[in-house]
Amino acid sequence: MSILFIFICGVANFAMHKAMMESNHPMITEARASFSKFLGPYGSYILEFFMLAAAMIFANMGMISSIIFYAIYTLANGAGAWVLFSSRKP
Repeated sequence: MSILFIFICGVANFAMHKAMMESNHPMITEARASFSKFLGPYGSYILEFFMLAAAMIFANMGMISSIIFYAIYTLANGAGAWVLFSSRKP
């Protein structure tokens, strides 16, 4: 059950991540440019996948804290996406 919960949160994280990366917000554009120097154009997606895989592995090992931390991570991503997309543009 915990793996399913983390998987659903992971799908939500990837959806929010893609929406934020495809936005033309100046902050995201600048972060994407500086981030791609180190990991390439899809490096942020790779890191997102490693976060999901690590959380699922730790949950499979019985570590309840991985579920809590990944849920907090998902809430933080959701809050960031909400702030980014709800901001008023002049």
